[in-house]
Amino acid sequence: MPILRPKLDIPLTSPTLPAPVMFRSAYVPDHGLYPEHQHAWGEFVYSFSGVMEVKVQGHHFLAPPQYGIWLPPHLEHVGLNRKAAHHCSLYVSTALCRPLPAEPCALTVSPLVRAMLEHLRLQPAGSAVSGPEARLLKVLLDQLTLAPRAGSYLPGSDDPALGAVLRLLQAHPGDNRSLPELAHAVHSTERTLMRRCQRDLGMPFAEWRQRLRVVRAMPLLEAGQTVETIALDLGYGSASAFIAMFKKLMGTTPDELRRGTLSAA
Repeated sequence: MPILRPKLDIPLTSPTLPAPVMFRSAYVPDHGLYPEHQHAWGEFVYSFSGVMEVKVQGHHFLAPPQYGIWLPPHLEHVGLNRKAAHHCSLYVSTALCRPLPAEPCALTVSPLVRAMLEHLRLQPAGSAVSGPEARLLKVLLDQLTLAPRAGSYLPGSDDPALGAVLRLLQAHPGDNRSLPELAHAVHSTERTLMRRCQRDLGMPFAEWRQRLRVVRAMPLLEAGQTVETIALDLGYGSASAFIAMFKKLMGTTPDELRRGTLSAA
């Protein structure tokens, strides 16, 4: 697993940033890992392609391209990606973090925010922030303060029974066993798991499983696998059923997402 380091012009131990808001982008290989670290400024992480994951405070935050991950200052976290990804970080000085969430969470990325991030990543690396670019960073920060909060796109659970079911499905996302069958496998009941899904995940079990399959499908789409193959691997009887689920959750078809992601990479 390649060990990565956050690309900054100053040490992580520095109490301040050299500018109120800074932007950095990077390409990371398969199974890249940013070891546990913290800094005195906030950070917004967004992945143009692939899926970046952040582990913080015992929680696993994971965001597909419609979401970014917000990390308040002084928060120990680990960043990783299972497949190659092109991501960016927006570093925000402590004083400017006040309007943003006090807890780590996923933020919905609007088309406007994505367009601004795309523009910034196309600028020459290490180029000075000019007046127009500085104003764009301020507008971007304003948009993030207004972005709907989504918690973690794929939340987890420390509950022994529910956590065991989630881990089982993460290892085998094509497992089509019903909730009663999965409950039996972990010596629990359907009703108990349903209650704990709402308590710990904030959503029904069926939605969580669909989100898991969407997340697992994205790197396969980027790798060029056919929609039919992905659908079968993820437990769907037909490509059309998978496409319908994917479009319901992501607002676009798998092929449309693939084309958009590849054009952005």
